[in-house]
Amino acid sequence: MRQAPLTLRRWTRAEYDRLVDLGVLHGEPVELIGGQLVVAEPQGSYHATAIGAVDDALRAALPPGWVVRAQMPVALDDESEPEPDLAVVPGERADYRADHPARPALVVEVAESSLAFDRQDKGSLYARGGVHDYWIVNLVERVLEVYRDPGPDPTAPYGWRYRAVERLGPAAVVSPLALPSVRLAVSDLLP
Repeated sequence: MRQAPLTLRRWTRAEYDRLVDLGVLHGEPVELIGGQLVVAEPQGSYHATAIGAVDDALRAALPPGWVVRAQMPVALDDESEPEPDLAVVPGERADYRADHPARPALVVEVAESSLAFDRQDKGSLYARGGVHDYWIVNLVERVLEVYRDPGPDPTAPYGWRYRAVERLGPAAVVSPLALPSVRLAVSDLLP
């Protein structure tokens, strides 16, 4: 007997937001990635500490008119509402009362066990969504991976990939594309 292929139920961002509004997903650590509900990985102490360190460094360096959102949704496209570890967006918090931000200036993921997923899947998703500056705080190798210049690539999971990738060690300094005068020590991002 041959098994029929499985059919996956794909969700739109509007449907997902409705589930959230109705409380169906209350307390569930999920995010909408490419039309699928993906369970978020639990955080160990090192991962949580790194998110806090990056959050502190960004908040200390950003000028007024920029907001750091920690583990909050981004309305990336019609089938994706990821919750990156950190996102830098223009404006004030009140600007996002009615809608989640759609085009963050910078997205940061802290990666340990999720490193391959953050590089391949989330990287492709953020590139497709028009995020021009994507950083991975790679806790495994203790480097900052900087992804820029998104472009189409049919071999990537979501059809897009970053064409420029740079790996920076603790002694390096990095600046967000949207704020070139802001300089961050990579060592401050790697606790």
